[in-house]
Amino acid sequence: MEPDRPHPPDLGPPPGGDPLSGLKNVRFLSIERVPIRTRESITTRSAWKLLASCDQGDGTIYLIELSPTVSLYRGDGVFLGWSAERLEPAYRNLMPRSGGPDMELPQLG
Repeated sequence: MEPDRPHPPDLGPPPGGDPLSGLKNVRFLSIERVPIRTRESITTRSAWKLLASCDQGDGTIYLIELSPTVSLYRGDGVFLGWSAERLEPAYRNLMPRSGGPDMELPQLG
């Protein structure tokens, strides 16, 4: 087993480029609502947890909606160290475009 390597600093996507550049064969796995804690708050919040996989490994992007106008994006796995400015378009790019028969979103409310 190879030891963990430090993640390179996030340089962001090229201007007007693909936010997922550098990752090969990226695919959406699932999305679910999960409880999450942040350093900025003592309150447990809900977040959307998007799981993705690529040739380099698996990763997670969390979308934490603090208010109707303020959202935080956090990355883990292959997305660890990515800036919020890069995670937001990557999250949007990974989301399935349609609610086809193989996509199941959890019932909320």
